[in-house]
Amino acid sequence: MNNELQKTKNDEGTGIEYHLEGDFYIPNLEMPKQEKIILNKYGRMRLKYLKEYKKANYAIMIIEGTLNTHLKELQETVDIRMQQIISELKAKSDLTEDMKNTDMLYWVGTMNSIKAQAEEIIFSELIYV
Repeated sequence: MNNELQKTKNDEGTGIEYHLEGDFYIPNLEMPKQEKIILNKYGRMRLKYLKEYKKANYAIMIIEGTLNTHLKELQETVDIRMQQIISELKAKSDLTEDMKNTDMLYWVGTMNSIKAQAEEIIFSELIYV
């Protein structure tokens, strides 16, 4: 009788191949390759939100290898939407480009307010959903 274990074996039910390490069979699983991206402020915020509040979605994206793609698309969408919102809010305000030279403090304050409003909209529409 031969008590030696096979070096590899396949599970017919799942189709997973295993290899022998010591006395245990370890599945031969590999994570799919993901595109490397650099996260900006909004990408990092979305990632943190997914990790803390949407754990199931985060785990699924990790397993399927779609997390980086999701974050990259979100960052691109945020950039476009942010410019759109800022343009709309500037048009509704009494802000003009001449004010940069004549009343700089008012112009900077108004622009900071517009940017803060745009970010709040972005947070509720794209980041924290």
